[in-house]
Amino acid sequence: MADPVDWQPRQMPTLLINQYARVMAKQVDERLRPLGVTASQLPVLVALKGGGRMTQKALAETTGVEQPSMAQLLARMERDGLVRREPSPTDGRSSLVSLTPAAMRKLEPGRAVLKQMDDEACAIFEPAERELLARLLLRLVESAYQ
Repeated sequence: MADPVDWQPRQMPTLLINQYARVMAKQVDERLRPLGVTASQLPVLVALKGGGRMTQKALAETTGVEQPSMAQLLARMERDGLVRREPSPTDGRSSLVSLTPAAMRKLEPGRAVLKQMDDEACAIFEPAERELLARLLLRLVESAYQ
């Protein structure tokens, strides 16, 4: 068993990132709520932002969300008028998902909220530190998908 002296969670980047991500996810939801959008919906909004259409399977793969979770997420988004489904012209068993005009109108205000949160959160850093942090985190994210 590891010596408790070796257990220093405040020096473990992965634990700190996880802790910070949970705090930020809660804050993102709170700030996006007035727009009628949640943090969990952001990957779908981003994937479809250009007006494209994708199958549920493609959205799950693109966003890294499991199929059952994506099905539930899309059902809630459809209920809330953010996405619509239409039959696929090439596959009768699947449908194509796209953003509604209401969802498209929420994209820019949502981006502004996220940008403001990023600016506020990173205000403690010098510009070079912020750039370094972004590069390091991007390396971690990219390595997780390899």
